[in-house]
Amino acid sequence: MSNDLFADLGWLPRAPADFEARLRGLASGAEGSGLQLLASHALDENRLVKVARYLAKARAAGTALSPLTPFTLGVITNSTTDFLCSAIAGTSPRFGLNVTCVAGAYDQGLQESVDPRSAINAARPNAVLVGIDWRGLGLRPTTRGGEEADAMVAGALAHLNAIRAGIHAGSGAVCIVQTLAPPAERVFGSLDRSVPGSLVSMIDAVNRGIAAAVRDSTDILFDVDGLAATVGLASWHAPSEWNLAKLPFASRLLPLFADHVCRLLASMSGKSRRCLILDLDNTMWGGVIGDDGLSGIRLAQGDADGEAYLDFQQYVLSLRDRGIVLAVSSKNDDLVARSPFREHPEMRVKEEHIAVFQANWNDKATNIAAIARELSLGLQSMVFVDDNPFERELVRQALPEVAVVELPEDPALYARTLGASGHFELTALSREDLDRASFYEGNARRAELQKSVGNLDDYLASLDMEIVLQPFDEIGRARIAQLINKSNQFNLTTRRYSEADVAALTDDPTCFTLQVRLIDHFGDNGMISVVVCRGVGGERWDVDTWLMSCRVLGRKVEQMVLHELLRHAGAANAREIVGTFIPTDRNGMVAEHYAKLGFELARRGEDGSTSWRLTVPGTVVTPPPMRITRIGLP
Repeated sequence: MSNDLFADLGWLPRAPADFEARLRGLASGAEGSGLQLLASHALDENRLVKVARYLAKARAAGTALSPLTPFTLGVITNSTTDFLCSAIAGTSPRFGLNVTCVAGAYDQGLQESVDPRSAINAARPNAVLVGIDWRGLGLRPTTRGGEEADAMVAGALAHLNAIRAGIHAGSGAVCIVQTLAPPAERVFGSLDRSVPGSLVSMIDAVNRGIAAAVRDSTDILFDVDGLAATVGLASWHAPSEWNLAKLPFASRLLPLFADHVCRLLASMSGKSRRCLILDLDNTMWGGVIGDDGLSGIRLAQGDADGEAYLDFQQYVLSLRDRGIVLAVSSKNDDLVARSPFREHPEMRVKEEHIAVFQANWNDKATNIAAIARELSLGLQSMVFVDDNPFERELVRQALPEVAVVELPEDPALYARTLGASGHFELTALSREDLDRASFYEGNARRAELQKSVGNLDDYLASLDMEIVLQPFDEIGRARIAQLINKSNQFNLTTRRYSEADVAALTDDPTCFTLQVRLIDHFGDNGMISVVVCRGVGGERWDVDTWLMSCRVLGRKVEQMVLHELLRHAGAANAREIVGTFIPTDRNGMVAEHYAKLGFELARRGEDGSTSWRLTVPGTVVTPPPMRITRIGLP
């Protein structure tokens, strides 16, 4: 691995020597998955340009690039955009996206945003990157006192907020707003941060203002200041490249910048990963537990290697605390593999922190597939960490949907490398995100209970379930939008709505909305289902959106939701409920959802979609065994 972890994208495998030949030879009909696999290597700027050109040609030819999701990104900046756009587009398949960049005119951000006919607004992008640095915001050092500095800070924030308002009004797109990376040069030395008129002081104030404004909106923060500080300001800024080509940072960091942009786009599109699968020997501790025994593995204070593994475990626990589900895949005897978790006094990750524990002699790919099934998560949600390069490459080849992190030889850098990979990027954080790990750990305990109970009805009754039903509200809005944009498998139409869209649905009198929570003997599962029906007030209710978390499959939640829909539709004198299934490459599990609930097939489309009808008067659905709590519903 290169010594420059960040600039060289050291968490990714090196690009194959025959990269261009592989790109030219992508198999017809599998170009999308082939591009994703190729883009999952550490690509330099030239290779990213080649991928971007391939994408552009494929789009021009009308070539389907499944499973890549189309995404249109507007770019507003005071720098050269060609290099940025090519790098972002070329990186996007790594994250399951097919990004088209629409660049605004050079240094014309405000004009581009407020003109409804501008290229960016006309393209109706999914998001707009507002990438203006301090040189485009009128900031300059001053020794005339705090008032002039305050005025420049206020002017910079007003300019950025005007651009955001123009984009919101012109296209309705989400804005991804960059913080500002200060220059490496200091005027006042160590006092730069405290002197009001220094650039560093003013940029700090602008960054605080950006963070506050974005936090209170549906826009997204891109912390370029933090990224530049991680790389080092002297490495981030390249004055000669700014003077020559108006590049806002060193060109060798384009792949890193593009990777960070695409992480945010992937998170917006519901493609962030949720589960970390860990090898054990020489990954969670030094040595081989089966050979070295409990006292022989390296995992202790006072030993350099032992402390490195403890630090890595602490980072893993921090990920779990923010909601990442932990699993184990180890080639080991089960009891031997569990012994450090149960008996070693220094272990920080405990057995109860692991949602699924797979220790056997199967290959890692087989175990990972089994973990995905047990958690009811797609392979696209998985990140695999293993010190063994053979195992890493096996999983890459057998399960290309799984993200595999390249680990360095030094365990002291494991945490830094996993963190640098950005596989668990967030654009918003909800209570359910923080509780996700405990949800899945509870599911593991439920699975154990089910094995000991004779039949499904007895098992469901033993869970002592309570379902909480309420319409959309402001408190749940962020989580509702997150579920809508992340749910792919149990999702009948896969329509995507932003927080602003969710707010509009909430206030629309012709819409019926429902957010569903499930609580049981093992704990609160959080919000697990979202439903939107249109046509309220008429004789026909159309199910626009119906999705559910896969972690509660088999709990008869869908029957309870239908029972509630029929209750409200009947009270509104509706005659029928019509549901639509729109197929994707990931929601095949619900193709017969409406048929199983008693709907009749009304239409079958040429694209594979189906429409289903259920008569409201006279239809009765017996609610499953669970208590019902309604909040804000008659």
